[in-house]
Amino acid sequence: MDDTTNEGLRSLVSVSGSDTDGAIADLAGMYAGKAWHSAHVDDDFWYRYVAVGDERMSIRRSQMHGSLRGDVAVEGEVVVQWLDSGTATVDTGRNAIRMQPGVPVLFPIEQRFDMEYRDWDQRLVHLDRELVLDVAAERFLVDGTLAFDRFTPPTTAAVERWRASVASSVRALRDGGAESLAWHESQRDVVRSLLDLYRFHGEPAPVGWGEHRNARVRSAVETIHARAHEPLTVSDLACAAGLSVRGLQESFQRTLDRTPMQYLREVRLRHAHDDLLRAEPGSVAVAEIAARWGFTHMGRFSGEYLRRFGEYPKQTLRR
Repeated sequence: MDDTTNEGLRSLVSVSGSDTDGAIADLAGMYAGKAWHSAHVDDDFWYRYVAVGDERMSIRRSQMHGSLRGDVAVEGEVVVQWLDSGTATVDTGRNAIRMQPGVPVLFPIEQRFDMEYRDWDQRLVHLDRELVLDVAAERFLVDGTLAFDRFTPPTTAAVERWRASVASSVRALRDGGAESLAWHESQRDVVRSLLDLYRFHGEPAPVGWGEHRNARVRSAVETIHARAHEPLTVSDLACAAGLSVRGLQESFQRTLDRTPMQYLREVRLRHAHDDLLRAEPGSVAVAEIAARWGFTHMGRFSGEYLRRFGEYPKQTLRR
């Protein structure tokens, strides 16, 4: 979004100023900042921040001739950012990502993290969590959890598709407005390009998943996603699908190459991972979250978790 892009667009947010206290007051509230510090890099300090769009997707530009550091937490949204100029580090510490100009970077999703920026011109896209899950359901068996591989850099082609989809969405908003079909469809295109940027942690939908022949097993999968926190049995799932237990077992094996209870266990494992990512270190124990999702043997849980996510549960909790 450049200076001319905003012509004719109604701003959701538009703030600017020339003092550090004003920058913190204007910006920290947008990102649930608790401990922010801003400073001069020379005698000429200034900042600007503008956003256009709606509650499902907004495109933003953040600029500062100065420095800013602090903590950030964004709930209910997926945020992608990239620098046109300046320097920035996201998620300082062992998970630090030092941003490179033009390369999109995901905010850690629904967890507090630290950041440092200096003398920057930054673009951001805020996407509603439910919009991302809805579009992801076109490709994946979405179970309500939301996680991406943030640490594998996107390909050049994926970055180009992302930039093109964002630019197209701004044109759709400018030309048709926030109520236009073109704007709403462009939002979905932006999410599709996000799914090409960073690998989504979800089960890919089998070929023909939406066809009528898979309707009954889809019902069982939807029941698992909606009721994974309950003590479900194979009989419960067979009843929801309108199949016999044997028929359900055969349908799962044929379509998803596993049993219903294996699939349920994988869904619960993803929910445990999601909860560990969101939890504040020191506020909850790994065993408590594991038990919440039906894992009572910590050795087996840790082993399964390591195979699935590449790290132990306690490492996820400490991020």
